[in-house]
Amino acid sequence: MKLIRTEDAVGSVLCHDITQIIPGVVKDAVFRKGHVVTEEDIPVLLSVGKEHLYVWEKQEGMLHENDAAEVLRQVCQGEYMEASEAKEGKIELTADEDGLLKIDRQKLNAVNSMGQIVLASRHGDFPVKKGDKIAGMRVVPLVIEEEKMNRVKEICGAEPIFRILPFHKMKAGIIATGSEVYRGRIEDKFTPVVKEKLEECGVEVMGHVLCDDNAEMTTGAINDWIKKGADMVVCTGGMSVDPDDRTPLAIRNASDEVVTYGAPVLPGAMFMLAYKKQKDSDAADIPIMGLPGCVMYSKRTIFDLVLPRIAAGEHLSAEDFSVLGEGGLCLNCKVCTYPNCGFGK
Repeated sequence: MKLIRTEDAVGSVLCHDITQIIPGVVKDAVFRKGHVVTEEDIPVLLSVGKEHLYVWEKQEGMLHENDAAEVLRQVCQGEYMEASEAKEGKIELTADEDGLLKIDRQKLNAVNSMGQIVLASRHGDFPVKKGDKIAGMRVVPLVIEEEKMNRVKEICGAEPIFRILPFHKMKAGIIATGSEVYRGRIEDKFTPVVKEKLEECGVEVMGHVLCDDNAEMTTGAINDWIKKGADMVVCTGGMSVDPDDRTPLAIRNASDEVVTYGAPVLPGAMFMLAYKKQKDSDAADIPIMGLPGCVMYSKRTIFDLVLPRIAAGEHLSAEDFSVLGEGGLCLNCKVCTYPNCGFGK
């Protein structure tokens, strides 16, 4: 720091807060530490009794916190995001599009482990809406070594730490299975729930059909939806291990790849995901999902964790499911605050 006359401070960086006190009106910092003094600030500073100021004495090889925050923005900000102006050394990123937030956790942890650097974000692999805050970043000291920020650039490379994958314009066909529903003995209350969740992720529902417990009938219905142009097929009911629950068999027979039958998530343990390959080798595989009964009556389940990722175009693997155990227990809170809770995290 160095002490200079306030009149000579234009362009200098304040090293401490400047407080303004107006009795009965305000007692607050009129300028924050790190503020760059402008010509218009001089009368204000003099009016609060500051004829001299402690300012940052620029040193070769050191960056001001705002400049360091800009480096962090460059390595963090991906497409479909807006960045705030640097304020008091901090920049925030906001979603500019509905979609799925992806985080390069290895880079995030590597940068945070360097010390004196703070990158804080919401959880990745969860949906965000336009206007949602994604992350905040800053350095801890007022000034930081330029060499350290160059190392941040080297660690992060060309790909940003945060990305948003917009939801694809997908179409879905729904198949409700079970002889009790097919023969009209009970009302199909499953389909309206699934339809609502699909539409939350921007998925167009082409329609739904009913099938009994015949696996061949369900397999045929899956193939029919695919022929009609469905980008995904969702089957409800018949997902337990009971001998007469044939939906898993139907999905196996209609698919080319079974990713999982079962997931370490409660509710949702009997969930199934498979893929059907398309004749066009460049076209995305078609996901076929089998939903257990809990999706119909529980507020949030495995379906809420998986659907946004599929709607964003991700092809999920067995490993994507095996890591869901920690955080995979829904606490069934009386007031559901999902996704602002621990479920799926």
